[in-house]
Amino acid sequence: MNRRDGAELMLLGALWGASFLFMRMSAAEFGAVALAFVRVAGAGLMLLPLLLARRGGAAALREHWRPILLLGLVNSAAPFVLYMLASLVLSAGLMSVFNATAPMWTALIAAVWFGERLGASRLAGLLLGLCGVVGLSWGQADLRPGEHGISPALGIAACLAATVLYGVAANHARRRLATVPPLAVATGSLIGAAAVLLLPAWWWSPAAMPGAAAWGAAATLALACTGLAYLLYFRLIANVGPSQAISVTFLIPGFAMLWGWVFLGEPPSVAMLAGCAVILAGTALSTGLVRWPRAQPA
Repeated sequence: MNRRDGAELMLLGALWGASFLFMRMSAAEFGAVALAFVRVAGAGLMLLPLLLARRGGAAALREHWRPILLLGLVNSAAPFVLYMLASLVLSAGLMSVFNATAPMWTALIAAVWFGERLGASRLAGLLLGLCGVVGLSWGQADLRPGEHGISPALGIAACLAATVLYGVAANHARRRLATVPPLAVATGSLIGAAAVLLLPAWWWSPAAMPGAAAWGAAATLALACTGLAYLLYFRLIANVGPSQAISVTFLIPGFAMLWGWVFLGEPPSVAMLAGCAVILAGTALSTGLVRWPRAQPA
């Protein structure tokens, strides 16, 4: 990985980390469904001209629209709504730590779905990551509804459900869309998610027009943290490969905690930092990025 790729990886981590900040800043005024619609619609419209300008982009979208639409549902529409709900009661840093479990669920679902063998190192990583999730949730799972009628326990459940859906989506894309151009997959899935959310967003539209600050946060969430971030991510996959591009997972919680602390006054607790370290260690092991050292023969 050269300096440019490293800089783009850091920028991607900063953008995806900031997405939790902008959700916190706008979800209360928009509502979960309407904000998710704004996010996917804005990002999809940003990427659509780039797709149409590429030879064969529209044809790939027409040919594979069914699996792409399904991907949009499980990778964008449903998880984004769940995260918007969680953002009403959880801090940006805490959401990002739970989000870091997505590669772990991807590995587990691949083992069940594709029959991939999980060695001792990867199984240990899954157990370690699960322990981190349980430990981090233990002190946060207050069952009493908060200001918006949602309890922290429900917010944690929403985050974990979203990451499981990310795992399902990653395996679906691997099975059905591996040969489709990535830009067609990204653009089509976002537009598909917008189509799925259009009527629910209209039904649950905010009673009052969101303010300028909420609109600015929502626009940044859509254009920078989703549209631009997708372009960076697929560029990194092309330049350095998926195994190195996925390492952005380890940068996102740090940036999210930093942005939440600086802009929202949400300092990370010792328990959050410890839980983050355990979950990231489990993720690294379960995805095969790190392995236990093998014993050398005498």
